[in-house]
Amino acid sequence: MISSILGQTNCTFLNKCNILISFLLCIFGPLSLNLISNYLFISSPGVFGVGSDEVSVMEGDSVTLNTGVKADQQGKTKWYFNDTRIAQINGDLSFICTDVQCNEDTERFRDRLKLDHQTGSLTITNITNTHSGEYKLQIINPNSEKIFKVAVHGVSAAERDEVKRKSVKRGESVTLDPGVTKNTNDSLTWYYNDIVIAEITGDQSKICEDVRCKKGFRDRLKLDHQTGSLIITNTRSKDSGEYKLKVSRITYSIIRSFSVSVAG
Repeated sequence: MISSILGQTNCTFLNKCNILISFLLCIFGPLSLNLISNYLFISSPGVFGVGSDEVSVMEGDSVTLNTGVKADQQGKTKWYFNDTRIAQINGDLSFICTDVQCNEDTERFRDRLKLDHQTGSLTITNITNTHSGEYKLQIINPNSEKIFKVAVHGVSAAERDEVKRKSVKRGESVTLDPGVTKNTNDSLTWYYNDIVIAEITGDQSKICEDVRCKKGFRDRLKLDHQTGSLIITNTRSKDSGEYKLKVSRITYSIIRSFSVSVAG
């Protein structure tokens, strides 16, 4: 059994694993076989690998599940939701499908799916709690597989409005709270009418570097580095509109929309 497992790897990888395998067999005996098998399955070059990520979003968000593949390295990419194929794209773009185009028996997503034609990454827009579940990414050439466990948290209309809809009087300040726990490696980008108005990457931040932003928000934007919150001071009626926050992580990103209304 050990030889069949080892046969899946190349010689270079075997040399790197010999010490670990010998140690596991010595300490744990036969119980270590599953551990060795899993290690080789996930780590060996050229062998189909499996990993998983947990993604937590709020109803109404958009979420992008990243393939981690560069544009010039894309092979055949398939996406499954609870074992039902929901999207596919071939590296040469000869075949592309989403939702019912891939499987006539499912209309769960109803035009909510988007595929990045360069990387194969999958975006689910305006997500609902019916979209909670396991998303499996399968890439052929180079071979890889990844699992995303997506949890969509349903909220009442009142709770959603409290987070995503802000009404203030002219001259007051308003704070837009991301509503997500900010991790050290997160990149947060705030948009107003699709213009970047503020960014946080690690311990670095940028505020209003766009000329259009400076014209509209000069010296009136602040960022909370701990939470990623955006504060608009001395609000004006022209500040009303839709603001978007993009939270980018290594394997996925979330876009959350906020509506601000300034009266007076």
